[in-house]
Amino acid sequence: MSLLVRSFPLQGPMTEFDAFVAALTGPKANEAAAFYQAHGIAHESWHLQQTPHGPWVIVVSMIRDPAASAPKYALASDPFASWFKAQVLTLSGVDASRNPLGPPTTEVFHWSANAETAKAIACA
Repeated sequence: MSLLVRSFPLQGPMTEFDAFVAALTGPKANEAAAFYQAHGIAHESWHLQQTPHGPWVIVVSMIRDPAASAPKYALASDPFASWFKAQVLTLSGVDASRNPLGPPTTEVFHWSANAETAKAIACA
């Protein structure tokens, strides 16, 4: 498993972001679970951060193989994937079909309490 971390600027209204989150945890929860599993994601969490430049969403994913999943996700065109990518584009300006792993991120430091944790979260 790799840990994939990226941040997205929120350019759309907070009400639209809140509606996106509510859909993923409510009426679209089963579709979201199938979507994440189909793309090798074992865990994903979103963290809202208020900055002087506006809100950002920090996304942390545990993913089997980002290099293999990225092109599959970029090409995904089923109704849920299309809806999901359209939401991301509208809210952040990031086109997941062109940049499926989100804005480029480089890990510059990590620390783990033990070797098992370090193995579980391999650097991509």
